[in-house]
Amino acid sequence: MYEGASNFSEGVDFTFKFIYAICLVFFVAITATMIWFVIRYNKKRHPKAIQIKDNTALEITWTIIPFILVLLMFYYGYINFAPERNVPANAMPVTVIAKMWTWSFRYEGNKEADTLVVPLYKPVKLNLTSLDVVHSLYIPAFRIKEDVVPGKNNYMWFIPQQPGIFNIVCTEYCGLRHSYMESAVKVVSEAEFATWLHSLPGPENIPEGLAIIRKNACTGCHSLDGSKLVSVSFKGLFGKTEQVTTNGKEKQVTVDDQYIMTSIYDPAKDLVVGYPNVMKSYKGIISVDEVKAIIEYMKTLK
Repeated sequence: MYEGASNFSEGVDFTFKFIYAICLVFFVAITATMIWFVIRYNKKRHPKAIQIKDNTALEITWTIIPFILVLLMFYYGYINFAPERNVPANAMPVTVIAKMWTWSFRYEGNKEADTLVVPLYKPVKLNLTSLDVVHSLYIPAFRIKEDVVPGKNNYMWFIPQQPGIFNIVCTEYCGLRHSYMESAVKVVSEAEFATWLHSLPGPENIPEGLAIIRKNACTGCHSLDGSKLVSVSFKGLFGKTEQVTTNGKEKQVTVDDQYIMTSIYDPAKDLVVGYPNVMKSYKGIISVDEVKAIIEYMKTLK
């Protein structure tokens, strides 16, 4: 595990080690005491049970010591947690969009990427939003984690202190492909970050259909590169013949404008064989004109 990858790493590691040491000491002490009692007071040595009188000093001791230790654990936990909610005024804002089952990161100018790229030693504030269910953004190397809840504004911040690539995972079960909901933080120099951000295409350079697909989290189930996810890939799908189940009977259909329109508004009607029925209807969410834009974009995915 990385040490010192962010400004929170050292404090979190110390708190973990402190609590772990206390647990280890108590585990050894309690186990040793239990074994000693088993040997010292077994039935062979004491066939007749006797009443043991209370010991006030012992009872006070085993109350006060754990109480002090719990206060210390709370103290170290709090002094390391409190700074995580105090964001520096000069922190760079990045909007994190969670959706089943992908992360996307939106920078100033509405430029969007699927990898979080940040400059070394610069404070970064992540504004967390979810388009569907509860997710949880966890960057193990940075020792930070926050829930991403639909309809709730949440945030996290950090200062990256090591260049490199670090994993991002979701730690809240969010459906069939929860374990595949991964991304990465790439920490680079400020000059390299500025070059990368400048080269990132803005919304005006993204096809309208692709923008609608991303906005509605379609790529969580349908890949754009031919790889198999929860449902069929959009690559090469338009014009293809698919085996589907309709009213319990299998038949072949050609993926055309009408089929795609029906699949978006009534996804269970003609279900592709071999794939689960997990898609919700987007009627009232995606307009007819937007569906047409999606179709035009799908035609380009040869």
